Amino acid sequence: MALTTPTPPRLTDLAPRVARDLSLPPAGVQGALRLFQEGATLPFIARYRKEATGGLDEVQLGEVRDRGVYLVELEERRLGILTTLDEAGVLTPELEKSVRDAATKQELEDVYRPHRPRRRTRATMAVERGLEPLAEAIWEGKVDDAGARRQALELVDPEREVPDVEAALAGARDILAERLAEEPELRRRARDLVRSRGVVTASLARGAKEHPLRPRFRDYEAHSEPVRSIPAHRILAIRRGEAEGVLSWKIEGAEEEVHGEVRRVALASRRARHTLEVTAEDAARRLLHPGVASDVGAELKERADAEAIRVFGQNLEQLLLQPPAGERGILGLDPGFRTGVKAAMVSPTGAVAETATLFLHREEAFGHELLGLVKRHRPELVAVGNGTASRETVGLVREVLGRIPGRERPDVVLVNEAGASVYSASEVARTELPELDVTLRGAVSIARRLQDPLAELVKIDPRSIGVGQYQHDVNQTALRHRLDLTVEVCVNRVGVEVNTASPSLLAYVAGIGPTLAQRIVETRQSRGGFRERGDLLEVPRLGPKAFEQAAGFLRIRGGAHPLDATAVHPERYRLVESLAADLGLEVAELVGNEAALARLEANLDRYVSREVGRPTLEDILDELRRPGRDPRESFQPPEFREDVQSPEDLKPGMRLEGVVTNVVAFGAFVDVGVHQDGLVHVSELSDHFVRDPAEVVRVGQPVKVTVLSVDLERGRIGLSMKSGAAARSGAAGGPEKAGRSGKAGHSGKASGAGRSR
Repeated sequence: MALTTPTPPRLTDLAPRVARDLSLPPAGVQGALRLFQEGATLPFIARYRKEATGGLDEVQLGEVRDRGVYLVELEERRLGILTTLDEAGVLTPELEKSVRDAATKQELEDVYRPHRPRRRTRATMAVERGLEPLAEAIWEGKVDDAGARRQALELVDPEREVPDVEAALAGARDILAERLAEEPELRRRARDLVRSRGVVTASLARGAKEHPLRPRFRDYEAHSEPVRSIPAHRILAIRRGEAEGVLSWKIEGAEEEVHGEVRRVALASRRARHTLEVTAEDAARRLLHPGVASDVGAELKERADAEAIRVFGQNLEQLLLQPPAGERGILGLDPGFRTGVKAAMVSPTGAVAETATLFLHREEAFGHELLGLVKRHRPELVAVGNGTASRETVGLVREVLGRIPGRERPDVVLVNEAGASVYSASEVARTELPELDVTLRGAVSIARRLQDPLAELVKIDPRSIGVGQYQHDVNQTALRHRLDLTVEVCVNRVGVEVNTASPSLLAYVAGIGPTLAQRIVETRQSRGGFRERGDLLEVPRLGPKAFEQAAGFLRIRGGAHPLDATAVHPERYRLVESLAADLGLEVAELVGNEAALARLEANLDRYVSREVGRPTLEDILDELRRPGRDPRESFQPPEFREDVQSPEDLKPGMRLEGVVTNVVAFGAFVDVGVHQDGLVHVSELSDHFVRDPAEVVRVGQPVKVTVLSVDLERGRIGLSMKSGAAARSGAAGGPEKAGRSGKAGHSGKASGAGRSR
């Protein structure tokens, strides 16, 4: 049949289906997809185009875009398959309808499976030997078992590798078995059966009895769990065990049900029942069940990846938006035993003032040099990395700083150093700190990430920051997409000072990217900074579209226009000027003027127009009330107990303060200051039932916990946030406080879920 030349779909063509699939307002989805199609970025749409989207938030916009892209890919694949089938001359009206009716990529591939170019199989070899007519006669019900044998006898031909009747019948059965296994509706039903009744089974891999990583996966050596209920983190753990050579796993169950479905289809209105009974058994056991079990296994992996990526993105967002210490002088210390403690004094603007190397085993010299650094530069904070030798460094630093009068003594803060070594050896670090040895750059990074976690952490591949779960096992393309989007959203939510930001930070501003970011920095250096947002249009290759997307997120403190330091977009400057004029004020007089803004708010509807709706007007007034306000919370580090230095110091019943370093599907990991995070299982997060740990805790949150158990051999610490946990631990309990350690904390986790630093 002739196929009309297909037209590739556009995002906006799919708006009704996206809205239906996501249960979102059609008009808002249509507006969002139109803006995405025109090249607008998610942060820009979320902040400056609320009227067009009906106020969809960042999460909803991301879902709209992703679903739209999925459906575009589905339609492109559908059209590609139709074209291929038409060119091959096999496209019938019935087949075309099946292709067009397929609602998912999986269904579409099921329909196409029998017609796609295939590798050499038992069935294709049987066709080559001329046995297809026999298979057709059996399938069409033209012969019974005896008739099949008579027709098979006619096909015996040793030269075509059909030496006898049994070989001919076996070849015909191979053809029919493959046909049954590839029948779309039968395959769908079989897949549903495995999803609902299948079981994931894991066991110790052959030859893994002495594997050094066996203890880590001991819980899964004889594990079985229904496919329909196995959580994502257990699939990831089992797959990690398989990748390490410790475990093997498969999906079992539903074999009889699948066989029954195949048998029913095979025998329907056909006469060669014995032949088809054998065919159905072979099709189900050899082809269909293993095939759909593999499909379901891939689905489990995809689902587990999606959940792990969601959790990683959520944790990364919380980490990036942790409270910054701000523009303070900070002494960064990167601890180490053999190579020494690397020190870097960083000014309030992030410039490196002095570096040094201190040695813990030379306590007198350590104290003398540390006091000299503090006396010369007067830092407000001392940031100590939380890696090897961190507690020893913190102890000695506090002892030395105790000699300084209270008001002049800087606070000591434990900072997560995850990714600092990655940054130190990166091209970004070599460009920023060319005069420093790679070992000293880590100390600079530790100090700067206390000043502003967001500005510093954007320089590091998010996968190296370590707030994920099995991040190296999941789909890396999907992971990078989600993490890059998370960083982009966070950067634009906070805003960027264009005259001081690094290229790494500028690259995440909506509409910019790495190339334009570098050009902005070069232009900034050549002209001594930007005086107003409009100057950005003089940056080479930064055109009107990029300016539209980026300008509202770029700040210029002390700029020529009073709104340049705010989140008000330049496209609305004239509107704000008219608002101010209506009150007899200059724009500078309106900024921060609560009384004047209240008067405007009382009559806000009079300013609503086709171009500017109430949501935009409300956003403008909020920004004018708190111009350039940082949405992050104020900086306040947690406190650790001084008498708890290692896991050996922990006793069941102890009450401790800690900081959440990682939130995963099964709970939260908490640093209590012993170089190894403890786990608060989801069942111990609250006195009330908790389905999602993220409902209760977030990365960087200070919490109070009770020690439930300490397993030194397996490196596990069990914690609880429930009331009454001390009594349940079977211990008398520890004192609430025992020698406060001053202000100390860190902002994340250096490794995968639950591993010690």
